[in-house]
Amino acid sequence: MTALTPAEQAAVILLCAAMTVLTRSLPFVVFGAGRPVPSYVRWLGRALPPAVFALLVVYCLRDVSFAAGARSAAELLGVAATAAIHLWKRNMMLSIAAGTACYMALARLLG
Repeated sequence: MTALTPAEQAAVILLCAAMTVLTRSLPFVVFGAGRPVPSYVRWLGRALPPAVFALLVVYCLRDVSFAAGARSAAELLGVAATAAIHLWKRNMMLSIAAGTACYMALARLLG
């Protein structure tokens, strides 16, 4: 496979930026001021964050071999730290960042 030219790289970056702006602004256009938000959209707002979190856990642990000793201990302790911090602070970004930092530190120390 050949590398992208600078013009192709710029086009990809601009397209990604445009799609990000579009997906971020679309709800404000569709559900403008004064329009009621449908109940299914409110339900999605409550249901999707935990679903994405669960998907991240499954994705991160899909290749874990629990017979791997210290390496799997670091992964399990990282997940436990993430869950504990999330239950304590109820802040998804904080719990993901702290759990990742915990895992990285343990992986360095144990593996």
